Amino acid sequence: MNKINTLFANRGERKLLSLYFCAGCPTLDGTADVILTMQRRGIDFIEVGIPFSDPLADGPVIQTAATQALKNGMTVSLLLSQLSAIKEQVNIPLILMGYLNPMLHYGMERFCADAAAAGVSGLIIPDLPFKDYQETVKPLADKYDLRVIMLITPETSEERIRFIDQHTDGFIYMVSSAAITGAQKSFDEQKQEYFRRIDAMQLRNPRMIGFGISNRQTLAAANANAVGAIIGSKFVTLLSEAGGHADQALDQLFEALEK
Repeated sequence: MNKINTLFANRGERKLLSLYFCAGCPTLDGTADVILTMQRRGIDFIEVGIPFSDPLADGPVIQTAATQALKNGMTVSLLLSQLSAIKEQVNIPLILMGYLNPMLHYGMERFCADAAAAGVSGLIIPDLPFKDYQETVKPLADKYDLRVIMLITPETSEERIRFIDQHTDGFIYMVSSAAITGAQKSFDEQKQEYFRRIDAMQLRNPRMIGFGISNRQTLAAANANAVGAIIGSKFVTLLSEAGGHADQALDQLFEALEK
């Protein structure tokens, strides 16, 4: 069974925590250490960002990280090579999060095949049109046992959410707002209503909430309305400030999540 499905099937009542970082930032060769440190510290699954020059869904923190990673020399080929080198040591799901252009440039089937061979369990492609997902990407992902995770926002219609729920398998990435990524201090009533509305739909797939989680209040709101939370910008900032030392960044993150 795919590691993503296994994780969600066996979690019981435990809330899950996923972290995102951009491969190649702050150091080109830090990918393996960051992943293995996160696994050792109890992170449930990891989103590994593929840097891209035009990350439309991302805020300044992740845009800056992607720019630095590209300057450092990170490429799709290098990232997959780094993941391959540690695949026997990684027991938790790895999800590659990136934009469609680098994947198409690499070759979509080749990308799916090489990602699966490197131990990747899933893909998140924010700018992937659903039609292209159904016609082109899903058949390849199914062939190589990869889960394609789709995002929903407060502006996504109920009809489309149910369509996504019906045609995907793994979990649904529930974006906390229609804005770009970035840490927030709290979720306002409008966001809370969105969480409650989606919860009432009783979807087939489990949901993870991401975008804006950076403290105890936002983490608690995510956990109350989904099976767990995804943290990106906050961890990327801390990892950069720590010079790539993942243990130090995680210490600071866990401390922030208690405040």
